[in-house]
Amino acid sequence: MDPGLYIAASGMLAEQVRQSQLANDLSNASTPGYKSDQAEQQSFGSLLLSNTSSGQQIGTISTGVRISKVVTDTSPATLNQTGEPLDFGISGAGYFAVRTGSGIRYTRDGQFGSNSTNQLVDQQGNLVLGQNGQPITVSSKGTVAPTALGVFNVPNVTKQGTNYFSGASTGRASGTVRQGELEASGVDPIQTMTDMMASLRAYQAGQSALQSINQTMQEDASSVGSIQG
Repeated sequence: MDPGLYIAASGMLAEQVRQSQLANDLSNASTPGYKSDQAEQQSFGSLLLSNTSSGQQIGTISTGVRISKVVTDTSPATLNQTGEPLDFGISGAGYFAVRTGSGIRYTRDGQFGSNSTNQLVDQQGNLVLGQNGQPITVSSKGTVAPTALGVFNVPNVTKQGTNYFSGASTGRASGTVRQGELEASGVDPIQTMTDMMASLRAYQAGQSALQSINQTMQEDASSVGSIQG
């Protein structure tokens, strides 16, 4: 089997993963506190080539690529003013904590509201927690003091979907809570669209390579059949 088939196919599979990641980022370009991802590719390794008659080494050829890992850029983004009393943003490092059905999760999305019992909740209805790990009460005026919200230091967070992260908190972070502000999405739409087009071109190049190799193999097979006939 021509090794070029495996090389081209592995590249196409890697670009499919990258396309999905970029599409997800683009769909969250306006999601407060969203953090973008970057897919890292890694070579499977190289194959040593040699002359089949003499055994002399010719060189090496790559055996393909794969997505080794997806890295999330957790850098703080710009805070935008909204004027809403239950919108909060963190200036600097740290995460808000919410209590979900799967345990404590962390987020930079401070677009909060209140439930039927006047407790501060996120957009999914999960309780937002103070630094002491307890729910926060919304006042009769529909407000919450910024200092009531916890700001947690969570090293090495892992994305969990729905704009949540998991991890182990090591205490209070250095960030400051700002009321009436929301953190912008960490996605650069223009750069993401540029990356998507580059990924698509790479996928199409692999597709063209597969078609060329397949055509060459068919022609070789036909030639062998003609010679034997």
